Amino acid sequence: MHLIQQKILNLAQNNNLADLTLRKIGELINEPGSPQKIKYHLNQLISNGLLLISADGQEIKKIKHGVDKNSKIVSLPIRGSANCGQALLFADDYIEGYLKISLNLLSSNLVNKIKDLFVLKAVGNSMNRATVDGKNIEDGDFVIVDKNVDHPQSGEYVVSAIEGAANIKKFYFDHKNHQIMLLAESNQDFPPIYIHEKDYSDYLVCGRVVGVMKKPDELSLMRDVSAQDILNDLGSISKEEVDYYKNL
Repeated sequence: MHLIQQKILNLAQNNNLADLTLRKIGELINEPGSPQKIKYHLNQLISNGLLLISADGQEIKKIKHGVDKNSKIVSLPIRGSANCGQALLFADDYIEGYLKISLNLLSSNLVNKIKDLFVLKAVGNSMNRATVDGKNIEDGDFVIVDKNVDHPQSGEYVVSAIEGAANIKKFYFDHKNHQIMLLAESNQDFPPIYIHEKDYSDYLVCGRVVGVMKKPDELSLMRDVSAQDILNDLGSISKEEVDYYKNL
């Protein structure tokens, strides 16, 4: 995130930005003399879902992590990406945006700990055989993480930081050999990461994977739309013919 955007977000914490001119915002964040620059970064924050502008334009406020009681929509902070293969992508403390989820899509135990949840976007397919609530983790999926987990249990999926990079792996404590193994579960051959039990304090567990929000299957959606177009062109036909054309 750009430094100016971070400054604007900090200002929005306790101020309604709609009450301030672009020039005044610039002055308050020590970026005077360029209102067009402030306008650009303000629009970027709104476009990325970090700031919310009311329908009447009278309020511009910072999106808050939590539940909107009126819409029953949960806003979970997206804190970057995690590479499911080699740990190549650097973890980032900045919030890139918010993933909005209907309450009914979360289990009751997750709803009760909203403040402990954040989201990462999975990059890579080394966990495509991992199963979390019946869903695998594929490239482009959003992974929901419970940060309030310091000591995961063997068999749980975790997000960890190694050499400053975030990765998603299956956690396994090998007591016999006094080591921790971080395993990839994939149709490809990814070697485990090994950590000696004495080095456990140096190994940072960022949280436990508790949910997966699948990316849209765009190809399937396109096929469904095309099939519907064909049916519309054909007009009134029997159920058998409908089933036939849908399965083409």
